[in-house]
This record gives sequence, C-alpha cells and structure tokens, in this order.
Amino acid sequence: MGFFVITADGTGIANAAGEITRMNQTTLAQPINIKGVGLHTGADVNMTLRPAPENTGYIFVRTDLDDFEIPASVEYISHCSYATTLVRRGVVLSTCEHLLSALRGMGVDNCFIDLDNIEIPIMDGSSEDFIELIENAGIVRQDSPRHVLRILERVAYEQGDRKMSIEPSDNFEIDCLIDFPHPFIERQHLNFVFRNGSFGKEIASARTFGFTHEIDMLRKANLALGGSLDNAIVLTENGMLNETPLRFEDEFVRHKILDIIGDLALLGMPIEGKVTAERSGHAVHASLMAKLLKAEHAWEIVESAN
Repeated sequence: MGFFVITADGTGIANAAGEITRMNQTTLAQPINIKGVGLHTGADVNMTLRPAPENTGYIFVRTDLDDFEIPASVEYISHCSYATTLVRRGVVLSTCEHLLSALRGMGVDNCFIDLDNIEIPIMDGSSEDFIELIENAGIVRQDSPRHVLRILERVAYEQGDRKMSIEPSDNFEIDCLIDFPHPFIERQHLNFVFRNGSFGKEIASARTFGFTHEIDMLRKANLALGGSLDNAIVLTENGMLNETPLRFEDEFVRHKILDIIGDLALLGMPIEGKVTAERSGHAVHASLMAKLLKAEHAWEIVESAN
C-alpha cells in the first residue's frame, strides 16, 4: 500500500492533479504512541493507535486487561453524562468522543486503539493533537470499498428542550444550536458541512468547556479529576479562568459539533445525511442513534460513490 493525500471529509483521494478518485477504506500508515491523562479519572494513560485490517472499524483494546476488546459501537454505550462511556462485559472505556471525532474527521476507517487504563487521554481538550499525530503518521488506502450510512427518512428525538434529528442530505452536515446563560456563550449557532478540509480548519481545535460552579459537584462524583486550564475552557460567572484567548469566537458550539461527530462515529461508518441538534448532549446523541438503528426503513448502507 502507498501513501495518499486524504481529503479532510474522508470521501476521496486527491491525485497529483488534485482530482478526486474513488475512495476505499483507509487505515493508519504506522502506529502512533500517545501519553496523557484522563479528564475525569485523572489517571495517566498510555495509548497506541495501530493500523487495522479492512472492515475492522475502531476497536479499543485494554492492554492492562489481557487485550480485552471493546468495539466502538452504539451497542456498548453505557452512560453519557459528561462524556461517552462504553462498557462490554463489565470492562469500561470512557471519554472516547474526541479521539473518534479525529479519526472520523481525518477519514480513517479502521484502527486499533490500545490503552492501559479506562479513559482516553484528554490532550488539550480538543481533537487537534490527534489530528496532527494522524497527519504525521500518514493514512493508507485499503482494497475494500468504503460503506456509508445513507439516511432515507427523517428520524427525530426530543427530551424536553433538547432536540436532535437526522434527515436525508447529499453531504454529512451538522446544524447545531447551543444556549447557555453565560456572556461568552448565550445562543450560538453553526451549520457545518464536511468538505474541503473543513473539519481540520473549523472544528478540530475547539476545546471542551465547563463552569467553576460545577467543579465541586463533579469532583465529589469523582469526575473532572484530571481537568485543568491546559485541557479545558473553565468559565466563571462572567468570564473565564484561562489566560489564553478563545480559538474561535463561537468555540463552544464548534466543540459541541466535535462531540456530535465523535458520538455518531459509534454508528460504525460515515454518514450521508443532515443532523440538526438543539441543546443536545451525549445522552441525546445516544438516544437518537438507537432510535435511528431501530428504524431500518430510514437508512441504507451503500458503497461510497466518491
């Protein structure tokens, strides 16, 4: 297999003339070693991203537990409060959304993810570090065609004022609205379309965020033990503790889109459809995916046309 330039939406390969050719499945060209700390556990973790065969998808491997495997799949979602947690046969894998967003955003279809603790390292609170590591490692094309989940009919889920839906579209598109009573956030809205390097430019570097008034509650619940100003935006009543500026004026809604991309990666393949999210969160994302998969008339699996 040779090296190729993968378009940032993961749908095509650019040849020397800049033309887009048919896209097969992809994997990493070489392993990537990462060290970091878990956002909620505060535990040190060693992680390695490894190339994987065609039709593998993303599989987490707990190297501290005899290489126990947890596929990145909707069926293993356990709970979704401040992060998405997977559980298989009692074995836990937590805070997977930022890494999965990076893999999906970079168009990597197949990857083994080895780690020696229960939580993916938080890095700087975004997907940017993962993106850079994947770019440096390279991506290779495999022989089997990529499959896409094409949406045929609208499916919606509501929980109070939290709403999310998915409907047919020619692209993978996310229309997201968030609303927080904070002067730095308030109502933020962004319509994001996967195309022309848009993930890396517009979404990947948006960091996770939290509020000072939540810190005591979170730590009493043994959460956010690894949180710091190096890996999160921490908001006070009227400002923020971080001395470095926001990366985007609307960084908060961009991070919500990053989370949505990572959670939807648990469907197992790229999506051809439009997602609309209003005040959603990890639990709403999981509920919509479960409802979508049960509505078998609302989608089909097709080979990528690009």
